[in-house]
Amino acid sequence: MSDAHNSSPKKVLIIGGHGKVAQLTTSRLVRAGMDVTSLIRNPDQAPDIEALGSTPFIRDLTALSADDWAQQLKGYDVVIWAAGNAGKDGASATYAIDRDGALACIAGLEQLQATGVTPPRLLMVSYLGSLDHGVDPEDAFYPYADSKEAVDRHLLDSELDYLILAPARLTLEPAGGLAVVDNARPSDDTVTTSRELVAMVLVEMAGREELPQSRILPFIDAPGGGNAGETAISRL
Repeated sequence: MSDAHNSSPKKVLIIGGHGKVAQLTTSRLVRAGMDVTSLIRNPDQAPDIEALGSTPFIRDLTALSADDWAQQLKGYDVVIWAAGNAGKDGASATYAIDRDGALACIAGLEQLQATGVTPPRLLMVSYLGSLDHGVDPEDAFYPYADSKEAVDRHLLDSELDYLILAPARLTLEPAGGLAVVDNARPSDDTVTTSRELVAMVLVEMAGREELPQSRILPFIDAPGGGNAGETAISRL
C-alpha cells in the first residue's frame, strides 16, 4: 500500500460493518494502522467488531437523513459503503438500504462539500455490470440491481472523491490475481471475485492519496498465487 501510513492514522468509517467483506476489510485496515469505526444496526454484533480492532457505532442507517449523515461523517477521511440487503428481506428493505440509505449518505457528503467542508473519500461496493444490468423487473434480484444502478449513476454525476468497486459474484475463496474487465454483467456465475480480494482493493484505495482516474473499477479473479493480487492492485 502506497500511502496508508501518515503522521496521524486515517479515520475510516465502514458502513455495514458486520458483513463478510466489511470484516475482512476491517482487520486489514487495522493492521495497516488506520483508525476504524464500524456502523452496525445490531448491538449484539458489537463484540465481533471490537474483536477486529474496530469501534462499533450503532445506528439504523435507514433512519438517517442527509443532515444526519453530514453530521456523522465529519472528521472521517474515508467512508466505505459495504452495507447491502441484496433482496434478502424483500424489495422494500432492499430499496431502503441499497438505494435510499446510500443516496442519503451521498447527499450528506455533498452537503458537507457545499458548505466548504472537505468530505471524506467514498468507496462504494457495487457489482459488475450495475450500470446496464438488464434484470427483468419480475426477477427477485431486480430491486437490488435497480438500487445499485441509481446509486452508481448518481455518484458518477457527482463531484465527490469516490471510487465504485464493481466485483463479480463474491466468493469466500482466498485472493489470487486480479483482472480489470469491462463493466458488463457476466453471462454466467463462473466469473467470480474473492471477498478477500475486494477487501485488499478497499484497503489500498483507502490508503492512497489519489484514486485511479477511472471512477469505477470492474474487476474479477485472475490466476496467480502468493502476492499476485497485491502486485496487480498496486498497479491500479
